[in-house]
Amino acid sequence: MFNDFKVMDELPVSIQVKEYVKRLIIKGALQAHQKLPSTRELSKLLHMSRNTIISAYEGLEDDGFAYTISGKGSYVAETLSHVPTSTWELNWSNRINDRAKQALELDRMERGVRAEKGKISFTSIAPDEKLFDLDNMKRAFQDRMSLEGNVLLNYGYAKGYKPLIEYLLRYMAHKGVDLKDKDILITNGFTEGFDIVLSALSKKNGSVICENPTHNTAIKNLKLHGFDITGISMEPDGINLQELEQALSEKSFDCGYFVPSYHNPTGIVMSPQKRQLFMKLMQKYQVPIIEDGFNEELRYSGSHVAPLMATAGQGNSVIYLGSFSKVLFPGLRVGWILADKELIHYLESIKRARSIHTSTVDQSILFQYLYNGNFEKYLKKARAEYKRKYEWTKQCCEEFIPYERLSGDGGLHLFVTFEKDFDTRELLAACSSKGVVFTPGDMFFTKDHEGRNTMRLGFSRVADEEIIKGIRIIGETAKQLMG
Repeated sequence: MFNDFKVMDELPVSIQVKEYVKRLIIKGALQAHQKLPSTRELSKLLHMSRNTIISAYEGLEDDGFAYTISGKGSYVAETLSHVPTSTWELNWSNRINDRAKQALELDRMERGVRAEKGKISFTSIAPDEKLFDLDNMKRAFQDRMSLEGNVLLNYGYAKGYKPLIEYLLRYMAHKGVDLKDKDILITNGFTEGFDIVLSALSKKNGSVICENPTHNTAIKNLKLHGFDITGISMEPDGINLQELEQALSEKSFDCGYFVPSYHNPTGIVMSPQKRQLFMKLMQKYQVPIIEDGFNEELRYSGSHVAPLMATAGQGNSVIYLGSFSKVLFPGLRVGWILADKELIHYLESIKRARSIHTSTVDQSILFQYLYNGNFEKYLKKARAEYKRKYEWTKQCCEEFIPYERLSGDGGLHLFVTFEKDFDTRELLAACSSKGVVFTPGDMFFTKDHEGRNTMRLGFSRVADEEIIKGIRIIGETAKQLMG
């Protein structure tokens, strides 16, 4: 006994000794009321200082695994038995509900393209961590913790961290949004916000209308909430309004989900003119709008395009889902819902029931970073670098890929459409064997077997030399498959 103890690097040695003895007690190798080796004996056995063993024994006593008899030494405490009483096993696959099974079936991360080490991967549209503003982020953390660290480490409020809410309200006002009778709820990124909104809406019709293709995570959540999805095709300047009106006139919808700026996956920006007409159509048919502010900050050319919520004026028909995840630090998982005050009141209660609140530490660090004026400087640097990569990727696509249409007006990706009968799943399999992977476009379409001739190329985390190498391989392989 004690001869298999090995010192690891990551923990203080006294804690490692304590945990080692604790494991022996749990396994039954050391019995209740059995005398432990003296601190002097164990220090010799383990070749370490006696003070380390004393500290380990004190820790065992604190944890309820040992007790001391004055003048006699340390003994194993009597604990609840850890010996298994049965080998009872359940078949959990028979006890999983249909929603969980559907979640697994729709899980792109679990079942999707794997970017193995050494492969050139165009699958990600996350920001490039090499651009992260670590020094100012550390400073923001230190600033906020020194001001109210004790408060931040306790429970927070379901609605969110008040200074961040006030900052975001001003931020949205600068985008042209009329804040009359509107409020904000802080969420764990876009996905929780979307899920909370869908949980709150009635399913009178059980139907949602959206662009086609659209955000895969949105499709998954809509299906998990039991909504039937009607997808409307895209044009170079946004959603097809004639097709949209046709669908609205034929069927009633509980809500619409739209990504008007740097649309995921096509990268298309809905034109200002089309936004006005779009809003009039949605008003005519009284369909509430969930607006995804995806990538809104990553504009590389042209003038600012106001969110749909800005075109709604003082109206309350738009629910805006915002996040800095594609620009700043997705690891913080901070997003927000801006909507009618009464609606936010309901959403706050759902949030409280689900996750109590979004991490107050994360919210406060983000607020301090923004408050310190770092966002504008960082965004300028990030835009410049992503614009350069965007233009380089676009140039490579134009040179090497035999596409029918290439779209993407900004953001962190381009969308490629091939001739109608081309299969990008077949292309992916061929390219993967050559060390290149991308995201096939069919997973963004609202109906099965649609979009098999499309793909999304995320360039944000790919080096310049790999961009040209990977796109050349994609292009050459596509040409071979076309015959």
